[in-house]
Parts: sequence; structure tokens; C-alpha cells
Amino acid sequence: MKKFSIYFLTAFLFLGCSFKTPPNQWQYDGTNAYESYKKNFLAANESLAKNDLARAVKHAKVSANLNLLARIYLGECALNLSVGIKSECTKYQNIKAVITDKELESYYRLLRLELHNIDISSLPKDYRDFARHVETSRYKQAAEDILAMENTSSKLLAAALIKEHLNNPLRYTLIETASFHGYKKAVLFWLNETKHHTLDGTEKEILSQKISILLSKD
Repeated sequence: MKKFSIYFLTAFLFLGCSFKTPPNQWQYDGTNAYESYKKNFLAANESLAKNDLARAVKHAKVSANLNLLARIYLGECALNLSVGIKSECTKYQNIKAVITDKELESYYRLLRLELHNIDISSLPKDYRDFARHVETSRYKQAAEDILAMENTSSKLLAAALIKEHLNNPLRYTLIETASFHGYKKAVLFWLNETKHHTLDGTEKEILSQKISILLSKD
């Protein structure tokens, strides 16, 4: 009986009955690597973010279905824009001819604020009201939409896209939100934006000191 049990257990383990790797494991690995990249990028963990992005792209490039790769490229572009780094989404543009997902194209056009004649309902839920209001230049309502967004990275991106149309109270709210999550790159970006738009000398000096402290290596 004991020998039979050992034989059965050994056979079970070698057959891998309960431990099979799903055939689309690359999708899970690519998505997880991208999520890690997003957190490390916003937290200014540069080397970790670079490695995470490379892993995400590597996993996405094992399939002829390039939608995940397109999402990663658009995500990289969006993160850059969310912290004030100019980006034309070139990597996505280079492969968009073979991408058939309309949602990805709508998101790409949102990043470029090319909102005319797009299906706004195909955008992620967080952005729909925001896109409608920006399209019609209703920036006060768009600012309210930003505050209502559930996803922090969506909030930071949307705000960066219309940064010139915001007021300092909202900018301070974004600083608090980014600070809470430890998103140093976003904190620095919005500290600089707030400093740029304030006329109060004392306030400007305090903001300058905070920026200097965060950038110092001491």
C-alpha cells in the first residue's frame, strides 16, 4: 500500500496534473512586468523601471498578436506624458498598421488630444467624460472629471494633458495624491507646474525648496 502511494504521488508530480503552465502565460508575465514598470517609473526607480519595461516587451514579443505590445508601448508613452516628458508615441506608431484594436487607436488619439471623430465610448471608463469635455473646451468640467477618476495613473495623465487649464488648488491635490503613492516623478512635475503658475513669492520659494530637497542626494 505504501509503495503504491509513493508511486502514485511520483506519477502525479511528473505528469504535472495540477501544475500546468497556462499556454498564454506570456500575457500574464507581460502584464505583470508592465505593472511593475509603471510603479517603478513613477517612483523614479530608473534602473528597475528600465528592466521591467524590457521584460514586458520581451514577453509581448512571443506572439503574432501584437495587441499587448501595443498596449505596453502606449502605456510607456502615457507615463512619459503624465510626468511632463514629451512623447510622440513613436513605438506605437511604428506598429499601428498591424493593430486592429479600435480601443487602442482611440486611446492613442486621446494621448494626442485628437478627439474629433473618435468613438469616446471605446475609451477606458475613467476618460470618457473627460474626453467629451475636453473636446468641447469645457475645462472646468474636465477638471472635475479628473478629481472623480478612480485610477491614480489615469488622474495624473489626464491632468498632464490639460495642465495649462488647471488651477493651483487642483495642482496641489495632484501633489498630495502623487505623494501618497510615492510617485516621486509626478510629485516633482506638479511641484514645478505649481511653482510656474504661482505669483506669490513666498509660495514660489517654498516650492523651490521642496524641489531642491527631493532632488538632493543627501
